[in-house]
Amino acid sequence: MKVLIVGAGQVGCFLAQRLCNEGHEVVLVDKDQTHLNQVQEDLNVMTVGGNGASAEVLEKANIKDCDIFIAVTDMDEINILACLLAREYKVGKRLARVKSIEYSSQDAVLSKEKLGIDLLINPADEVADEMVKIACRSGAFDVAEFVEGQIQFLGYRIDANSPLCGLTLQELGELRGIYTFVVVAITRGDKTIIPRGDDSIEEGDRIFIIARVQDLPAIQYMFEKKREKKRGAPRVFILGGSQVGVRIAAQLEQLHFEVRLVERELRRCRQVAAKLEKTTVIQADGNDMQALLEEGLAQAELFIAVTGSDETNILCSLLYKQQAQGRALALINRPELLNLAPGLGIDACVSPRMAAAGAMLKYVRSGSVVSISTVEGSNAEVLEMEVMAGNSHIDVPLKSMNFPKGALVAAIVHGTDYQIATGESTIKAGDRVVVFALPEALTKVDRFFA
Repeated sequence: MKVLIVGAGQVGCFLAQRLCNEGHEVVLVDKDQTHLNQVQEDLNVMTVGGNGASAEVLEKANIKDCDIFIAVTDMDEINILACLLAREYKVGKRLARVKSIEYSSQDAVLSKEKLGIDLLINPADEVADEMVKIACRSGAFDVAEFVEGQIQFLGYRIDANSPLCGLTLQELGELRGIYTFVVVAITRGDKTIIPRGDDSIEEGDRIFIIARVQDLPAIQYMFEKKREKKRGAPRVFILGGSQVGVRIAAQLEQLHFEVRLVERELRRCRQVAAKLEKTTVIQADGNDMQALLEEGLAQAELFIAVTGSDETNILCSLLYKQQAQGRALALINRPELLNLAPGLGIDACVSPRMAAAGAMLKYVRSGSVVSISTVEGSNAEVLEMEVMAGNSHIDVPLKSMNFPKGALVAAIVHGTDYQIATGESTIKAGDRVVVFALPEALTKVDRFFA
């Protein structure tokens, strides 16, 4: 497949790297030729310097031959205009990142339907939604939902006190008669594996499970740290009155959290207070722990740092962890800090780059992909895929399939019935499957269900 990407920032380069690794032809367009020269040293892509909203530049990038067009510059207007040009060149799929344009409702002045764009994605919205999901799953550092929320993908860190520490997957499998879930991957250091029966879970591991939503209350105690339960609504402090912070606060209000939002600038405090109904807005600096303690920080079960500074988000999260027993979530942009922060004790980090790229990758996959979630650090993916009629693997037990190495079918949906997969499970036309796949297996999985 031929993919043209406009914008060689974090999202554009991440997408280019992922797609190149999967064997797609990628052309990367950016106005900064120096930056493109650096990119070419790391990636096997064709680069074109110039304005991505210029027809002349896009023709140099062979837009007439491309199958998918992705615009992810820092300028909304350039991304929208570039996609409009791609429509004139009759490119099949057109995707754009936007940060400030309202587009989500049918009544929006510039909705994706009116623009003829397949996907308009706002990273701020994606980040906020992901943080809310993590906030609602105690102990998890990664959360994704599939099958309309009925199947959940969750990441947990294993410490020395975890009841799973030291267990092999075979021993853990004996619990499946009581608890229905499957461990799809273990990350140890910088290596991610799909575990076998004799693999053990060790202190410091990050494990990823897939479970049915109704089974989560029964299995949650195995993964979350024991804390003294407090009466009343859970208290959460949000640091940063940005678009992300306001969206998180609004959603947590609806979920009956006691929300307190901290913002340094008085003018922004007034704007935020006008948008939120139940949230207490506090004018203070996130580094001023004394002021926040006076506002009840020590009793907060959750601290979410979403300022525009990675360093501030990390530092304030660590200061909170010194004062309270709750969880700290941080918004992190820079990849090197994203890998560093969990080792410092921050419970979960969310990346706008990953949030935007994950939503876009779905459109590059075959038509059988329903939804997708990317796993930070390992470049693995969790995919929800539809089994097409005529697939040669229909009615074949999973244990008898020659399924791609480095991938695992974790759940199967038959109509309104959904189950955690076993070796005896079979698939039928129209079923949906939830698959965990390492990077090297993604292309093979795509073909397997095509």
